[in-house]
Amino acid sequence: MSALTPTQLFISFSKIGMSGFGGVLPWARRTLVEQDKVLSSEEFSAMLGICQIVPGPNIVNLAVCVGAKFGGAKGAFASVLGLTLGPICIVLLLALLYAHYSYMESVQGILRGISAVGVGLIASTGFKMLRDEFRYPAMLLVVLLTFITATYFHLGLGWVVLTASPLALYLAHQKARLL
Repeated sequence: MSALTPTQLFISFSKIGMSGFGGVLPWARRTLVEQDKVLSSEEFSAMLGICQIVPGPNIVNLAVCVGAKFGGAKGAFASVLGLTLGPICIVLLLALLYAHYSYMESVQGILRGISAVGVGLIASTGFKMLRDEFRYPAMLLVVLLTFITATYFHLGLGWVVLTASPLALYLAHQKARLL
C-alpha cells in the first residue's frame, strides 16, 4: 500500500479512538484490517506482537508503528493524536458527570454492562487472531506455552515473553522459510 497522508492517518485513528474506551484494540483490527485494508491480518498480528513487548499502551504503540510505516514521524504523530484527542475530551466530560452522578444505582449498572461488552470485544479479537495461526499449526505451540506459563505458573508478562520467545522466534523463522 502506498504512503498515507498524516490527515488520512489522523482520521483513521480518530475512528478507532472514538469507537471505544479501554478496549479499542478490536476496533483497531476491524478498521485497519477489515475496513480500510491498510494492513493484512498477519501484518497486524506481527505489529501488535512487537507493540505488546515494548513499554506503553499497546494501542498507542500500534498507532506509532502504523503511522511511522505509512507517514514517517508526521504519520506517527497524526495517528497518536487522532487516537487520543477525542477520547481525552470525552473522558474529561465523563469525569465531571461521574463526579455528580456516581452514587446512582443505574449509573453503576451501566458501568458494569460496559465492562462486560469490553471483555467480549477483546475475546472476539483474540479468537480472530488465533484463527490466523491455524494457517501454520506449529505456532499454536507458542499459544499453548504462553497460556500455560501465564495461567498455570502465574508468571508475569516479562517471564512469559522470555519463556515463549525462543520457540516463537524459531517457528517464525521456519514459517518464513516456507513462504
